Amino acid sequence: MLVFSQENLAFLAVPKTGTTALELALKPRADVIFAKQRKHITAQRFHKQVAPFLDKCLSIRPERLAVMREPEEQIRSWYRYRRREKLRSEDTAIGLLSFNDFVRDVIRETPPRHAVIGSQFRFLTSAEGDLLVHHLFAYEDQPQLLGFLGGRFGKTIELKRRNVSPKAEAPLDPEVRTELRRARAEEFALYDRLMAAGGHLQTEIH
Repeated sequence: MLVFSQENLAFLAVPKTGTTALELALKPRADVIFAKQRKHITAQRFHKQVAPFLDKCLSIRPERLAVMREPEEQIRSWYRYRRREKLRSEDTAIGLLSFNDFVRDVIRETPPRHAVIGSQFRFLTSAEGDLLVHHLFAYEDQPQLLGFLGGRFGKTIELKRRNVSPKAEAPLDPEVRTELRRARAEEFALYDRLMAAGGHLQTEIH
């Protein structure tokens, strides 16, 4: 997570949404940097803990920005990441597990460790399901995201590909896709709302 006082912006890093490339491009301008285990601070934690701290100690109330990826594709990115060669000896590695089986593990009531990937919906919302970022951008619409950032930072933002998972075939059977959409209905609904807003969903937060 990065906080920029001059640009009045806080960038919340949703996993597997291109956050590493964005952070590398924007980090030189950041006033506050949360890294390593604190890189992926959720919107709820930011709202309850970080925002009050920034207001009290630094007198800044930055707008919050995050990126959301189409839910199936975000899970597919996790799948490819955990197939990486150097992860195969770890308990989060998935070896030759099919994407169908990985998705079924992800949506189990108690997922096995290799399928614990979190939820974009839970990352972005309160316990009551309210969106807690002012600006939510669709990962699939990079030009709009970069255009917004360019306007805030007063320069063209160029990204270099970083932390890219290796390619792997990952088809999903229709019946498993139906199970996934049922299990993560709130996440798909939020993504549909984002796309209905043209790829940039703006929210007032009180």
